[in-house]
Amino acid sequence: MPYSLTVKKTEGKPGQVYYPLQLNTIPIPTPGPGQLLIKLSACALNHRDLFIRQHLYPGISFTHPLFADGYGTVTALGDSSNPSPAAQALLHKPVLLLPMRGWDSAPAGPEDLGSHFSIIGASVGSAVGTGQEWVVVDEGDVVAAPAHLTPAEGAALPLVGVTGWRALVSKGGAEAGDNVLVTGIGGGVALQVLQFAVARGCNVWVTSGEEGKVERAVGMGAKGGVSYREGGWERKLAGMLPEERPYLDLVVDGAGGEVVGKTVKLLKPGGVIANYGMTVGPKMDWLMQATLKHVELKGTTMGSKKEFREMVEFVNEHKIRPVVSRVVKGLDNLEGIDSLFDDMKAGRQFGKLVIQIDGDDSPPKL
Repeated sequence: MPYSLTVKKTEGKPGQVYYPLQLNTIPIPTPGPGQLLIKLSACALNHRDLFIRQHLYPGISFTHPLFADGYGTVTALGDSSNPSPAAQALLHKPVLLLPMRGWDSAPAGPEDLGSHFSIIGASVGSAVGTGQEWVVVDEGDVVAAPAHLTPAEGAALPLVGVTGWRALVSKGGAEAGDNVLVTGIGGGVALQVLQFAVARGCNVWVTSGEEGKVERAVGMGAKGGVSYREGGWERKLAGMLPEERPYLDLVVDGAGGEVVGKTVKLLKPGGVIANYGMTVGPKMDWLMQATLKHVELKGTTMGSKKEFREMVEFVNEHKIRPVVSRVVKGLDNLEGIDSLFDDMKAGRQFGKLVIQIDGDDSPPKL
């Protein structure tokens, strides 16, 4: 019988509990009209999965499979007697699962945030999760996987890709020649923002708590970077900016904390801070200096189906390969999967943490 992976509910307070992983056996599902049956090859962790295990995330399901990122192959069509041309084109082809439900194309945010928007994976809002060997989804909830990606790379892309794309492009408006600061390099979203920004012709600087991660980012096209553990790092960064353009156009940030105070002097008048998370804490300071400088703080998270498709098209066009930090094999490898969560808790990863569900990890032969 195929496997699925869920979290098991145990007693404990939010932030103190740590739900164990639970392996389940499930039947192969049957697709209905307008649906696809997908054999999953790989799935990937996000910080929301760690928050779920700590009961620090809303709407947790203990029966729906974990994980929002998935790569697999369409093996059957639900309406096989009269399938749509789009579904026919996907049969026996690798696909990426869209990680969101209930957000089609509205630029401001989900069309119905209150009752229909959800992220898949251990969510009461959707029965779909990628921590399983087989899954059924609507044909509109997948896109063809870029042919140059391996299953692990494909699984590494969806949630961080659309989050980074929205922060950099939809909210940040980054264009060729812009100076962009990406904080917390090493995390999945930050690395995707770096790759997207470099491909768009931006000049990118980064911050990290580890010099080694800054060096790796420079190897990926960043102009330079600083350690946020170093006092006055913003002054050191100011000295790195080019004389002809000695300011930042955009800061893409996932930490919060002191980001406004640290970057306000570096940003141009009307510059943008696009914040997609607050790992330092749930509050940020706003300074009068930022108001006087017309700095814009834009909150952003996830993205729409439209933005997801734009992002995948950009990845395909520029042959971008998401960074994979480590892969473990098998949904039944609970010890190995727990070690991925340990990497995430300790901040050891540089890139995405991936579970290879089935087969090898070479690009498909189309």
